[in-house]
Amino acid sequence: MENTNECQSCQMTMAELSEFGTNADGSRSEEYCCYCWENGAFLEPNQTLEGAIESNIPYLIEYGMAKTEDEAREMLQETMPVLKRWVL
Repeated sequence: MENTNECQSCQMTMAELSEFGTNADGSRSEEYCCYCWENGAFLEPNQTLEGAIESNIPYLIEYGMAKTEDEAREMLQETMPVLKRWVL
């Protein structure tokens, strides 16, 4: 898979085939990553937007996208609410 997609739940960049989630029919999801979507369903179906933001803070810091928790939280609060999972 050559295209790079962004997970519409957690905002993870998906470039490798293994990073894409799976649909109920076994095909790869173009919208959700393997950490959010498996067999056509969310792995954490009751997760809230606020919970998703908090759980993603460490990853922004780990990958150098933010220096502090507050900076990461602010970035996520600006970008995640417009993702497909949270708009519906």
